Amino acid sequence: MELSKPNSNEDCIFCNLDEKRIILTSDNFIVISDAYPVSVGHLLIVSKNHIENFFLLNEQERFELTDIINKSREIIEEKYKPDGFNIGINCGKVAGQTIMHFHCHLIPRYVGDVPNPRGGVRQIIPGKGNY
Repeated sequence: MELSKPNSNEDCIFCNLDEKRIILTSDNFIVISDAYPVSVGHLLIVSKNHIENFFLLNEQERFELTDIINKSREIIEEKYKPDGFNIGINCGKVAGQTIMHFHCHLIPRYVGDVPNPRGGVRQIIPGKGNY
């Protein structure tokens, strides 16, 4: 599969992935296992084009993203049987983005993986999940 697109970046790890890491592909995205998983089964959905963040995806890419998230969820559910999911997209360094190439985290969650999951993604800022 050809990952290189006209706007690829030779210094970007997502533009230069080893094809052996690819679990699933679509017209505009590839799916890989996260190299530093938050939980068992944590996947990354990565744009084939070197696009910095979600807000720069075009309409077709945003539409397709929903479909590939669902297909990725099915893969995780079949293999790991999680109890829930977090879907996360970091946009910008201040939001925690460390690789400036669009990627979406699909993180399976399991009963007991944290003492109290209340607040979910609100826990990004300590105390904001307590409401």
